[in-house]
Amino acid sequence: MKTRDLHRTEPRHDLMKSHLIEPHRHDPYKARGKLQEPTVCNQCGAVFLDGRWQWLESAPTDAARQLCPACLRENDKYPAGEVTLSGKFFQKHKGEIFELIRNTQSDQNAEHPLSRIIEIADANDSAIITTTDIHLPRRLGHALEHAYKGQFDIDYSEGDYFVRAHWRRDE
Repeated sequence: MKTRDLHRTEPRHDLMKSHLIEPHRHDPYKARGKLQEPTVCNQCGAVFLDGRWQWLESAPTDAARQLCPACLRENDKYPAGEVTLSGKFFQKHKGEIFELIRNTQSDQNAEHPLSRIIEIADANDSAIITTTDIHLPRRLGHALEHAYKGQFDIDYSEGDYFVRAHWRRDE
């Protein structure tokens, strides 16, 4: 049987500053406990089944009822992410860019019901898109980069469940 060495001379690697494990960012809108399966969202109709929210052809009749995290965020207007669009190219091609944004969101939402756009606030020289999750801004930015090039930056907030992204093209 192995014995523990209580008199270590080298420092523990998990305590070294460069190897600290980052604490997980918690979504304040995620259910605290395990949801009853199945659970149907009263507002959008998404179904919590097999440990995740999903779209089903028809909701089970005996399902529990509760608002999903995305609907709660939409109702509260409390986004988990935002994408800012700007630049001369954006101003000239707003219609095409917004169509790409809507199509990308629709594709993402087909597989991930909690991934939605809350609002597109369109100003003269820029637009801010708010989302219900932290993954959609990255997908939107990559879709814009792929289709129109430009510069895409993303910043995940330390300790918060929030992401801020910016796409810009000046041409």
